[in-house]
Amino acid sequence: MKNGLARLLPAIWLTHSALFVSVQSQASDSDFSLHGFGTLGIARSTDDSAELVRDLSQRNGLTERWSFETDSLFGLQANLQFHPEFEGVVQAVSRYNPQGDFKPELTWAFLSYTPSPYISLRTGRLGNEFYMLADSRLVSYSYVTVRPPIDYYGTLPFSYIDGMDVALVTPFAGGLLKSKIYAGLSREQSPWEDLQLNMSGSLLVGGYLDFAKGAWQFRLGHAGLRFDQDLPVEDFYSALPPETADELRIAGNWSNFTSLGAVYDSGPLQTQLLLSKTLNDHGAFQDTWAGYLIASYRMRDFTPFIGFSATKSAPKDLKHPLPGYSDAYQSEFYNDQRTLFFGSRWDFMENMCLKAQVDLVRGKPDSYFLYRWEDKSEWDGSMTVFSLALDFVF
Repeated sequence: MKNGLARLLPAIWLTHSALFVSVQSQASDSDFSLHGFGTLGIARSTDDSAELVRDLSQRNGLTERWSFETDSLFGLQANLQFHPEFEGVVQAVSRYNPQGDFKPELTWAFLSYTPSPYISLRTGRLGNEFYMLADSRLVSYSYVTVRPPIDYYGTLPFSYIDGMDVALVTPFAGGLLKSKIYAGLSREQSPWEDLQLNMSGSLLVGGYLDFAKGAWQFRLGHAGLRFDQDLPVEDFYSALPPETADELRIAGNWSNFTSLGAVYDSGPLQTQLLLSKTLNDHGAFQDTWAGYLIASYRMRDFTPFIGFSATKSAPKDLKHPLPGYSDAYQSEFYNDQRTLFFGSRWDFMENMCLKAQVDLVRGKPDSYFLYRWEDKSEWDGSMTVFSLALDFVF
């Protein structure tokens, strides 16, 4: 815990420096702004036999010792409006990463062109919009819980793409209908035991329809990912019959993500319901459904919330299975668990809040995919997670 806090001290110092720079920059030039966001979070679980991660980009997860690593982060964002129709945006974030440290990473770096209120184009490094609310999931101040539901967002190690998108907005049925398409390449990695899945060069394409009217917002989205590289287990592939290995390779094959979301936000009441289905053209990662429901109600400075999330996967039937080998390999990517979570948010001062949350995770003993370093002889699929977080924006 001490090491995690020590690695965050430079980011805390940067917060005070950036506040001064932000005020100076905005005062001298109204077209340039510098803002920031961050979380100082601490969490622990009640089971050391498996380490739960926030998402699959993290190298280690929660244990019975309190840790700052899982949820703590710090980000800076600079916006330059150098023409009424053109804007440049750069964002860097320091968070616990696949290498097991907090080295800052460029998460946004794009140029946007908005010739009218109804159309916009962006090119560069863009936030991932696979699922509703996914592109803002690092800005913890923007949502009520300590972290986005792990059962739903945890399987997404993708935070950004290098590419472009086009968005159209039009009035429709008394509301606004927004459509967006995007395409680009991944540059990220995902730890897998002592190895790293290098997703650099993988193609991501997708789009969504979003309809907002009054207190309601709905979104239907679909995205595809074509892996450029295989999992780093070439020795395992080589030991299999070629036809079996080909079915388990991910390189050149697609994973497809379809999602549906609904948000209701009116006065003190907010609810979110999101569902997703993942289908794979290969036999390694399992086909998965996931979903969550959150309800919160603001009472002055306090916003208590309660939610439920779940995920379940199933392996593909292989045409050329090798009993005892291919099924054991596929089992490493199995999910079957449910989480009841509850807590409260306290907005104790402007642009800052404190959150407390308890997660009751209940799953199958062979549900491994969202965990690191499982002791399979001890893990029973269930744990409780306690979390505290201080969120801020400036």
